[in-house]
Amino acid sequence: MEYNTQKTQLHLPEYGRIIQQLVERCKELPTKEERSEMAMAIIDFMGQRNPQLRDEENYKHKLWDHLFILADYDLDVDSPYPFPTREELAERPKRMEYPKLQGDFKFYGKSILQLIEKAIELEQGDEKEALIEVIANNMKKSYNVYNKEHVTDDVIFRHLKELSENRLDLTGIETLEKSKIYYTSNNNNRNNNNRNQSNNRNQSNNKRRHNNNNNHKNRK
Repeated sequence: MEYNTQKTQLHLPEYGRIIQQLVERCKELPTKEERSEMAMAIIDFMGQRNPQLRDEENYKHKLWDHLFILADYDLDVDSPYPFPTREELAERPKRMEYPKLQGDFKFYGKSILQLIEKAIELEQGDEKEALIEVIANNMKKSYNVYNKEHVTDDVIFRHLKELSENRLDLTGIETLEKSKIYYTSNNNNRNNNNRNQSNNRNQSNNKRRHNNNNNHKNRK
């Protein structure tokens, strides 16, 4: 009896020993044309044995890479894709950079960072001041929602200054409630609510008058 431990080591065990033996046979063929033809047949067989790969992007390219690995990086055939080297596959991926928002600031979200960068790029003026105040107000809302506690404006000003690397400063504003943005938005909301209530009352009065007129006609 021959045990698996006595057989040739499988380079990619998920494909099984049959495909490994086919690849070894392919390497022994005398001409490149014959090897290329057999390599194409092996690729089709590998795709049939592993249909889940077809759902992946560029799965054909991946199959050819796997074929070259099965051949222990030694296969002279015509391939539609460049074969990877042993060094390329052994190379470790680059370390991913962590986002700036960590620890105490993670709840502000990436959009706040993007708005801060936009505000930094703007020239000094009303537009820049208005955007900074919008950012600070949104930071305060995010802080209160995430931490479920009230935060003072000086804390928001300090966080904004730190996130902008000292390029945005709201120390000139006493509180966010006294900022132009806060009062402009709230005044607009109050005005809109007042207009809606007035319109509703007018519609209700008109409807009552219309009903009264109809009742008076019916009595006549």
